[in-house]
Formats: sequence, C-alpha cells, structure tokens
Amino acid sequence: MNWNEVVVEVAFDITNAFSDALMNAGALSITVEDADLGTPAEQPLFDEPGADSNEYAWKRSRVIALLPADANAGAVLKKAAEECKLTEVPEFILREVPDEDWVRVTQSQFDPIHIGEKIWIVPSWHEIPDQSGIVLELDPGLAFGTGSHPTTRLCLEWLEKNVKKEQTLLDYGCGSGILAIAAIKLGASKVTGVDIDPQSIITSNENAERNHCSFSCHLPDEFPSFEPDRQYDIVVANILAGPLKTLTKTLTERIRKNGSLVLSGILEEQANDVIEAYAPYINLTVWKSHEGWVALSGQLNRL
Repeated sequence: MNWNEVVVEVAFDITNAFSDALMNAGALSITVEDADLGTPAEQPLFDEPGADSNEYAWKRSRVIALLPADANAGAVLKKAAEECKLTEVPEFILREVPDEDWVRVTQSQFDPIHIGEKIWIVPSWHEIPDQSGIVLELDPGLAFGTGSHPTTRLCLEWLEKNVKKEQTLLDYGCGSGILAIAAIKLGASKVTGVDIDPQSIITSNENAERNHCSFSCHLPDEFPSFEPDRQYDIVVANILAGPLKTLTKTLTERIRKNGSLVLSGILEEQANDVIEAYAPYINLTVWKSHEGWVALSGQLNRL
C-alpha cells in the first residue's frame, strides 16, 4: 500500500490548530518542522519537552500530513482550512510515499551510541561495536531514555567518572532504566528506580532483565514506604527543571552523608534557579553542559 504526503507551510500561530484540523479531516499522522530547515534562517528551539508556547515555535512551520493514497488531498486541506477559519486553502505540495519495510527503515535510524570513554548504547538488532566496553542493550520504546538526548548523555558521563564499586544509587525519574542499568554495570551494588509513569516501571524492569541486571522500581506514591529511612551514596534525577525544584526535600533526604546529587533535564538558562532552589540543602554547581543543557552536581555534607 502506498501513501501520499501533503506538505504545506503555515504561520506559527496556527500550526497546532491546523495540524489538529488535518487529523480531523483524515490525515493519518502529522509532522511539523522548521520551514527554513537547512538554511541560514533555520531556528533551533530549546525548551522543556511538552511545552506549548508561541515563544518556542518556528516563525514558519512546515506541516507534513500523511494521507492514504486514495484520499483527496485538496478536499482534506479545504476541510482543515475551513475548521481553522482560513480565508483560502494554503498552497501545498503532494508527494508519494512508496511502500517499504518500515520496521527495517526505522531500525536503520538507530545506530549504537558511544558515550564517554567506554559506554555503548546498542539496539538489540545491532552488533556490539566494542566487546570490551560497557554495553547497555536498549531499543527505542515508549519510555524516555535511549541515550540520544543530551541530558541522558550528561548523566551517563557523570556516572562513568564517579560511580565506585559497591555504592548505592537512587534513579528518580528512571524512564527506561538506562541510568540505573549503567550504574549497576559500573559497579553499584544496590540501585532503586522511581518514576511517575507506570509504563516506565514496566520498561525499566524489561530492560533490566535484558541487560542481566536487577533493581527495584516504584511509583512515587509507593516509594516512601520502601525502606523510608534508606539513604543512597548517589541520587540522580534526569527530569525537568520545574519538577526538580519541587523535589528538593524528597531528593536531598535520600542522600547519605558525603553522598552525591546529580540533576539534569535543565536548560543552561534554568541552572541558577535550580541551584538556588537546592541551596538550603546542598551546594550544587554546573558539572558539564551539552547542546544547551546542563548537569548539576554536589556533595551533601550533613551535620
């Protein structure tokens, strides 16, 4: 079966509405990209995932709608334009999408990722590039965290340089379990994961089994009852700046004396706000930055 792609450029203030209207009119999927992609006018965007603000939008967006081959592209666009109360149907380009082995095509987009000195994130369908390295087998899935995002990379680099044998670690916001698995393979003896998403708990357990690791995972409501007084040598949280600022007490209470806190998911311009939020509990500094994101770290000196 073949498909068609309808490509249309729209102003930033109607991008979301027009995308929704295209779906309502029969589109199978929508992709939005910078209309100036690949030109000097290309506009990189840095914001927290899930943000929906015109401040963080391309001034000219290219909307690509996937349609069944037998769909009338003009009629779909006309219906979408009417829903958005546009005075005329935008000009569009129609291009054919040939039938392919989409599993193979998708897999080809995910190559092994080399992080730090010896960590490799390897999809299950790839050969291991370096048998002497620390290999984490992870496939792209529903839970966040395959090593491709700068914040995950920053956390992995910190762990590689700082985890010592037999240390304990709490991964708060464990996602796919990638940081917990890496910590175990780097020598941590006892690791615990926490995530607000039940799917992440399932994925973390599956990935742990695939990597011949074992660690306990909990939802936040369940976690306080899990050895409530337990403290860890390392607490790592790769979430977002907003939630991190609300978790100051939750995270710092779990750090044992002289233990370390590592935070990421923070944009460079957000770093000072997060550092200030944690100042009553722990002195944090920017450990490293990458592609507009930072990792903060500090050591807790309890009285």
